[in-house]
Amino acid sequence: MFRPGIRDDVEGYDKQTRGRVTAKGKTVFARRGLSLHPTEVLIFGDAIGITPLMQSMRTIGIHFPASNGAEMTKIELAAAGFAAILGGGVNALAGGGTLITFPVLLALGIPALAANITNTVALCPGYLGGALAQFKDLSGEEHRLYVFGITSALGGVAGGILLLLTGEETFRALVPYLILFAAGLLAIEGPVHRWHERRVVQGGSQHANGIWRVLPVFLASIYGGYFGGGLSVIVLAVLALVSHESLTRLNALKQVIALCVNVAAAIFFLFSGKVIWSATVVMAIGALVGGGIGGLAADRVRPSVLRGIVVVFGVVISIAYFLR
Repeated sequence: MFRPGIRDDVEGYDKQTRGRVTAKGKTVFARRGLSLHPTEVLIFGDAIGITPLMQSMRTIGIHFPASNGAEMTKIELAAAGFAAILGGGVNALAGGGTLITFPVLLALGIPALAANITNTVALCPGYLGGALAQFKDLSGEEHRLYVFGITSALGGVAGGILLLLTGEETFRALVPYLILFAAGLLAIEGPVHRWHERRVVQGGSQHANGIWRVLPVFLASIYGGYFGGGLSVIVLAVLALVSHESLTRLNALKQVIALCVNVAAAIFFLFSGKVIWSATVVMAIGALVGGGIGGLAADRVRPSVLRGIVVVFGVVISIAYFLR
């Protein structure tokens, strides 16, 4: 029986449970159509005997806690932690850590919606280090930080709301497209940098004003709260559209915006009931460790090469999901 309050995950749990039952050599012989409010039941035992009991008491039934990722084995937690170390290192060096951590959570059997939410919350602390490291480059930008901070936080929450409204089944269908899109964003980060540098040389110091400065950042932040893979590239691109400042200054502003988006979305997700806390704690620690290692290895690794590897990995993962 699936507990009340997780209706969005019923289809995913149903599929996983049937797989577990058939893997044990058992047969799912029926899906009963008797009325249960509002509960969906997968029965592989005595349907005639158990259904009346479940009608009278909804908590009677069989529930597999591991099917929603709430209980993970030590090996699964170790795999999630290792992925977070890699993701944290990649984020520190080139960006795109989500393309590593999110697919690993999916591979561990966590439903797509819970995997995405857990990934957002777990990697959130890593953005703080990046923002603090470049904050000195934003001296004299207090007003713009205030405006963009509020805008990006609101966008992050809006993206989180949109994610929960999407539902498990629909989001699971979107996963390969989102991964492929994020890989594409990461692939064009270098060209975006070069494009902006040319605009600075050619365009002087013009700036967009009013809504045309805030709206692109808000829309990018919605994407960040919804999925977040490749967020830094989108934010950098929209900042380049509304400002002709140096790349160093825009990179620093991008870090602050990404931090606000993820913190706001993470706080919102804390109340969603879909955070897998065991994985979140392990991954948060792993991401911080990975970020520290990435910082130490910055002089030894070419970001463009690492970025290319992550892009190829993301494309392969998306193709694999398309073919499933």
